[in-house]
Amino acid sequence: MPRFSRRSFLHLSAAATAAAAFHGMSEPMLAAAARRRPHASDAVLIDSNENPLGPCQAARDAVASIIPLGGRYSDNLTDELVNTFAQQEGLNPDWIYCTAGSTPPLMLSVLAFTSPQKSYVTADPCFETGMMMAGIAGARVVKVPLTKAYAHDVKAMLAAGPDAGVYYICNPNNPTGTMTPHADIEYLAANLPKGSIVLVDEAYIHLTEAPSALDVVKAGKDVIVLRTFSKVYGMAGLRCGFVIARPDLLEKVTSHGGQNFMPVTAVVAATASLKDSALVAERRRINATIRQQTFQWLDRNGFTYIPSESNCFLLDTKRPGKEVRDAMAKENVLIGRVWPVMPTWVRITVGTQDEMERFQVALQKVMKS
Repeated sequence: MPRFSRRSFLHLSAAATAAAAFHGMSEPMLAAAARRRPHASDAVLIDSNENPLGPCQAARDAVASIIPLGGRYSDNLTDELVNTFAQQEGLNPDWIYCTAGSTPPLMLSVLAFTSPQKSYVTADPCFETGMMMAGIAGARVVKVPLTKAYAHDVKAMLAAGPDAGVYYICNPNNPTGTMTPHADIEYLAANLPKGSIVLVDEAYIHLTEAPSALDVVKAGKDVIVLRTFSKVYGMAGLRCGFVIARPDLLEKVTSHGGQNFMPVTAVVAATASLKDSALVAERRRINATIRQQTFQWLDRNGFTYIPSESNCFLLDTKRPGKEVRDAMAKENVLIGRVWPVMPTWVRITVGTQDEMERFQVALQKVMKS
């Protein structure tokens, strides 16, 4: 696979920044460019869908051990990571490309398959970075409402974007935390217009019992799956992920940009995490337990929310969500952003039990004020 240079990446970043400034910083661009506001060291950080548990102990030990070798490029470590993942998932290693998280391949996939003639079709609300990149590519952005069950409406997406280059499915969805049935993804892949792809973002898939779309990739369909170690594995700050697809699709993605060698710390942490066979199930249990306890508290206190299967959910504040977000920050609790299509809803990340209890106290105070 061709790699791209630091200069190429900076070139792309500069283009994105210029485009954002030119368009007056729309909500998608703000979401992509936003940085966490200043906060106290003891603030509750439930605004960015991070895993408060951080890397597992095996990953931490691997990072500490590799630091003395941090002065070397170590492609063999990346090969080991790819081969480990390939063996676990029954994939050919040639169908896997290692990346610094799942956001870079998301952006590159959009650049590779959209254009002024090929639109970008997504749900609304949904993760916004792809929309931002579609704008840079000059592509039409088509936003299709979620179904009543908060799933991606794949038939409506096909109807709304017959000229699409990319149909983006975030599963579970960000920000709703809800699932799109596997059968719907299969239907979308089977009914694609010629030259288009399904881009399935599985950043949160490990937090559910739902099946992955990797089997659709294995079947040779025009499907690209994105994975990251940022969520259940607690490695958001280390940056590691995969893009998985047929080699011809991978070549198109990487030809629009690539990367330097992967950080050795991220690679060894990811490999150690994959080899911890109990990790995913245990963290899924912890997240689900705290999430359910939070939902029970919301029910008892008359709040409206969208039931989620992920580590985030949408809460209806019954007033402009940004006002509530700002008020919560004054209580030292940082919560997530607001999507334009749902202006009275805010996204809440599921934190630790202590963090969610502090969230509850702050929310009661803010909503009564």
